[in-house]
Amino acid sequence: MKEKSSFLSSVIKISIPVALQCMLQSSFSIVDQIMIGRLGSVSVAAVGRAGKFSSIFSVVVSAVGAVAGILIAQYMGAKDEKEADRSFSLSTVIAAAIAVAFTAVCIFIPDRIMGIYTDDNNTIMIAADYLRIISFTFIPLALSTMISTMLRCMEKASLPLYVSIIAAVFNTGLNYILIFGKFGFSAMGVNGAAFATVIAQAVNILLLLTVMICVYAKKKKKFLFSMRLTKMTYRQYLFILLPIFINEFMWSLGENVYASIYGHLGTQDCAAMTLTYPVQGLMIGALSGIAQAAGILIGKELGKKDHESAYSKSKKLILYGLAGSILLSVVLFFIKGPYTDIYNVEDSVKTTAQQILIAFAVIAPVKVLNMILGGGILRSGGKTRIIMCIDLIGTWIFGVPLGLLSAYIFGLSIPFVYFILSLEECIRLLISFVIFRRKTWIQTI
Repeated sequence: MKEKSSFLSSVIKISIPVALQCMLQSSFSIVDQIMIGRLGSVSVAAVGRAGKFSSIFSVVVSAVGAVAGILIAQYMGAKDEKEADRSFSLSTVIAAAIAVAFTAVCIFIPDRIMGIYTDDNNTIMIAADYLRIISFTFIPLALSTMISTMLRCMEKASLPLYVSIIAAVFNTGLNYILIFGKFGFSAMGVNGAAFATVIAQAVNILLLLTVMICVYAKKKKKFLFSMRLTKMTYRQYLFILLPIFINEFMWSLGENVYASIYGHLGTQDCAAMTLTYPVQGLMIGALSGIAQAAGILIGKELGKKDHESAYSKSKKLILYGLAGSILLSVVLFFIKGPYTDIYNVEDSVKTTAQQILIAFAVIAPVKVLNMILGGGILRSGGKTRIIMCIDLIGTWIFGVPLGLLSAYIFGLSIPFVYFILSLEECIRLLISFVIFRRKTWIQTI
């Protein structure tokens, strides 16, 4: 009983701050959407399309963060803090290099990128300007992702949460000032939202760096910056990184194909889908903490070479996620109307957004289980090629073809298109459960 209580306490210690941080970001995103929504459906659609491309960067950097999390968790479980520092150092340099590359692309050819998502020239023009500015957040985001991963593995997950609260307040306040032109500033519209995000991310990374320095100082521990790994070769590191990198990039590319499908269904349909993103993020974020806890806690068990304990605790984490996701889906059914009513958009856009939210509520428990299994448990052993294969099958063998067929061959409306292509989550979950039960993912690095 004591061990069970200790495990639950560890889950709560990591998952609650991570969940609150994700929910906080999503809730402030809702505020941002309301502000941008007052500028009209075209502005909402433009920001949504630009956000979809920047999400490619986010998931690619998250892939590097995932590898860092796997290695740091296992090395900390094995009480090898120096190797944990080395893994963090190497991953941070790689993440920063990726950020520089993405920033350069967005600065020089943003209009060509946005032309992939929509045929509306006005939307392309607004989205390209927004993307060019928002690209300056990529380097701070890369660094903050790595520092947050390190702090969570040190079971200091509440610290990134506090920093996010401060940054989110900055972002919302600056949005109000710069979008609408308050306190003597000129109204900048969508570009004002982009500048607000850049400033908020700069504040975020400065605070996180300060926090990390203080944590090491309090522990009287000197951080070891070194890109030389001693417990594994660079080839082994790449064998873990590349499958996650390819997986996340291809998954994100698939999500962008979905976004392109939605965008070509019409600006109003695109705006309706964009309105649902914050509440989708809020719901998924509420349970993302369990996935983060799964990766860290199961990774530490594997680092101790306690494989039976890792498997047993994994089953508990799956049940926690399932129960939470079903509860939140029920809540979403009741709040979809009041949520869409807060936006200053056409009634047809609100109705379509509500229908999309119903489809999302139905499929959300499956999404959450995939997140916990694929994004946390199965990855923790380092066999990342398994996850890559699962996600590639789900997205490209089922999701993308289903989306194209339902939209362009059968001519279905956007809520049905969204629901049908989301059925790929069921395929992914079925494969993941088979692999989980076979225990082939269990290994100590």
